[in-house]
Amino acid sequence: MKRVTIRVPATTANLGPGFDAFGCALSLYTDVTFEETEEGLEITGCDEEFTGPDNLAYVSYCAALATMSEELRGIKIHIDSQIPVCRGLGSSAALLVAGAMGANVLRGNKLSTQGLLNITNAMEGHPDNLAPAFYGGLTASMVDNGLPVCVNFPLHPDWEFLALVPDFTLPTTVARQALPTEYDRADAVYNIAHGALVLKALELGDEKLLRNAMQDRIHQPYRKKMISDYDKIESLIRTTGAAFCLSGAGPTLLCITRNPGLEEKLARKIHDITEANWQMLPLHVEFQGARVISQE
Repeated sequence: MKRVTIRVPATTANLGPGFDAFGCALSLYTDVTFEETEEGLEITGCDEEFTGPDNLAYVSYCAALATMSEELRGIKIHIDSQIPVCRGLGSSAALLVAGAMGANVLRGNKLSTQGLLNITNAMEGHPDNLAPAFYGGLTASMVDNGLPVCVNFPLHPDWEFLALVPDFTLPTTVARQALPTEYDRADAVYNIAHGALVLKALELGDEKLLRNAMQDRIHQPYRKKMISDYDKIESLIRTTGAAFCLSGAGPTLLCITRNPGLEEKLARKIHDITEANWQMLPLHVEFQGARVISQE
């Protein structure tokens, strides 16, 4: 029987003002192994509640097979993930990407990466995490006539990313419910201008410009109310000169800096001002997207 293991990077979406548009791949990974069997479904490596047919890797696997008009046989799926679940680091997108790519590889690579992005976007609803998971690096994406369109942007090599991951979750569905359905024109213009400058600051390595451009009026003011310690941590980060934003819908908070000593500086202070337990994960940009790491 055929077997393949797919590695997908974690992703951070939005990057401040780039709501549902910007995304960046980071150096945490989910490895998913798919092994065809005669019949049945077996999923291991995750909590029991996710071992049924609604597992996202399996749902995506089935969707890709259907697109290729391929027969669904039995499958064993093993998930080995470093990406924290429901923390705003693309754990769901990683499973969707792995499932679609796993099916494609096992059945002869009939679909392009764009085709796989189309399939997974139909399930996820927005490509901001999916695009960097597939293509790596920094991406901006949109949906045009129901299909995702994405491009990569250059990044200065000296950026350091520090993810602050709390000991509580915030499902994306809950975080979306906190957002208004209408916005003032001034807020829309504010985000468009700031988003353009974020992309340029990341390209140039301009930390001061990035810090100023990372401001947002579309989602962070509403979501931060659901995140313990947000204001305290933001105030602390701003004293370091680093840029600061929610990672995706949260609750992970993201620092972007060119100062490699940021983690050590924060470690001495963050536990003194916060109520929750916050794990610090130093990360770098992953310029390679989802890929096959073993195949039999």
